Amino acid sequence: MNTASLIVTATADSAEEHSVDGRSARWASHREQRRAELIKVARRAVHRLGPDASMDDIAAAAGTSKSVFYRYFGDKAGLQQAVGEVVIGQMQGVIFSAIKTARDPRNGLKNMVSAYLHMAETSPNVYAFVTQAAPGQGVAKVPDIGHAGGALGGFFDAIIEMVAAPMREHFGGAETPLARYWPTAAIGLVRTAGESWLDGARETQGNRPDAEEMAEQITQWLFLGIETQLNLPK
Repeated sequence: MNTASLIVTATADSAEEHSVDGRSARWASHREQRRAELIKVARRAVHRLGPDASMDDIAAAAGTSKSVFYRYFGDKAGLQQAVGEVVIGQMQGVIFSAIKTARDPRNGLKNMVSAYLHMAETSPNVYAFVTQAAPGQGVAKVPDIGHAGGALGGFFDAIIEMVAAPMREHFGGAETPLARYWPTAAIGLVRTAGESWLDGARETQGNRPDAEEMAEQITQWLFLGIETQLNLPK
């Protein structure tokens, strides 16, 4: 084969590879777009139907078959993970923005708690869907912040580090017990109290505080404890 033939062959091969790469890129883009649409529809369905909505229910709301959801997400646990990544990413963004406007550490914590409660209250069904135990994992346990999995684990890890960093800076970089353990304990209290507060919304409780009142109460517990509210004898 002469030089001219080699050049023509190489050019043709390159054009074919470029065409294949282009089709692959378009298909990947289409698949990602379709996946995002399915997550959005699933989120709306869960908001309306509740956290125990089945894959059949969600697929019906999407106007498709559940086999499509299995193709994109594997199973219901995969769908929970995908929806959770979107929802929790939005919550994290709101919380980060809220803490930047803080006047002092106490106000920063209250802003963070308030943003968390407001976001969760926007759709308790969706929040429960992305935080409950996946099918096959048994009964959901008491929230374990240190071992939360998936998108939820990454979310709380980021929030804990956000609280811990200024504490370490305050102590000159030293890893004191306060800087090491308090942020995890604090976020555990926020999540557990917050989820109990969300559950209370489903009941008729005349003394249930609103989100701002609850945020202030949690902040007070974290900063001052409960001694001032117990009216203990001196």
